[in-house]
Amino acid sequence: MYNRAQFRIFSKFYQGTEMSEIKKVVLAYSGGLDTSIIAKWLQEEYQCEVVTFTADIGQGEEVEPARAKAKAMGIKEIYIEDLREEFARDFVFPMLRANAMYEGEYRLGTSIARPLIAKRLVEIAQEVGADAISHGATGKGNDQVRFELNAYSLMPDVKVIAPWREWDLLSREKLMAYADEHGIQIENKKGKKSPYSMDANLLHISYEGGILEEPHSEPEEDMWLWTVSPENAPDSPTYVELSFEKGDIVAINGEAMSPATVMEYLNKVGGENGIGRDDIVENRFVGMKSRGCYETPAGTIMLKAHRAMESLTLDRNAAHLKDELMPKYAEMIYNGFWFAPEREMLQAMIDKSQENVSGMVRLKLYKGNVVVVGRSSENSLFDEMIATFEEDGGAYNHKDAEGFIKLNALRLRTSAKKRARK
Repeated sequence: MYNRAQFRIFSKFYQGTEMSEIKKVVLAYSGGLDTSIIAKWLQEEYQCEVVTFTADIGQGEEVEPARAKAKAMGIKEIYIEDLREEFARDFVFPMLRANAMYEGEYRLGTSIARPLIAKRLVEIAQEVGADAISHGATGKGNDQVRFELNAYSLMPDVKVIAPWREWDLLSREKLMAYADEHGIQIENKKGKKSPYSMDANLLHISYEGGILEEPHSEPEEDMWLWTVSPENAPDSPTYVELSFEKGDIVAINGEAMSPATVMEYLNKVGGENGIGRDDIVENRFVGMKSRGCYETPAGTIMLKAHRAMESLTLDRNAAHLKDELMPKYAEMIYNGFWFAPEREMLQAMIDKSQENVSGMVRLKLYKGNVVVVGRSSENSLFDEMIATFEEDGGAYNHKDAEGFIKLNALRLRTSAKKRARK
């Protein structure tokens, strides 16, 4: 086991950078235990100036207290920014145009937040003339990869300090002891402390750890914070009408809304109807399997509605091609390649496909279910004259189907005859 001095020596050689070269660091700062300790640790171990950056991306908690905590540690440059609209408009909405889901289940709530935070980290580093950026992601998780890959994509020579890969404070007890030793304020919240590691933003809230580390154990009901259980949801359904323009929701029930406001509204109404709970075992990019639970009310509703809108307005082969490419697109986001050229290339194709994805989708929200009950569009490719089971006035010649079937059956019949001769 390394002691702290040995970790410092190892860190210098591992990064190829002398600690003395680091004069100023921009830290992604939540104000919680881990990042508060990291702020002090950077000051102590690197003898550098720390700049904190706190992003409000809709996590539902007050971010201003982070300012007082940073000031208490002598930090002079403190950035606290409301990024909810940028997050929804430039990251979540483009992702949802692709109907992206990782491994068919995960709606990428944590993954899609990291490129925005990384973007602002490097922008602030450039503004203040910092030598490095830092984050609080652990060495076991995906977030370290996402933060750093996205940062390197935007600032290729940026230096990254990841304390969890350097220090020896690898247990809760050691972290608390360090906080006590250095006079770091730790909130003692009243009531039962959550046993889960949680991450929240406008798109979702995630839960890991505790009993969830046993894949067979059912989550406790009081774990869920955003949604009522489907069993306890209202006995009467809620109807909503979502208006789309080029693949994005622009109004709800006829009222124009910004991207962030759309998500806030749907999180509320979805949560009230028990919508958006997921319990998933996923394959992390770093190689391990991980079990997590997620609440994604708005994302669940938006994805269902978007697919309904596409079903009416998108050409069949274009829709099928999108579905073939979606898993790769989702994997890029999950693994941290938002700013990579291949993701941007796919995004251009996806956005092109959305030119006619405009109209209205009507949904029924009921006890955990999102049911499409209507859709309409001026760009609809649905032709009632062709689709009808009644007499279509000659719009479709039934006899054409015979040749179509025989041509498609030709290879099957050839193979069947060959087998019959054996």
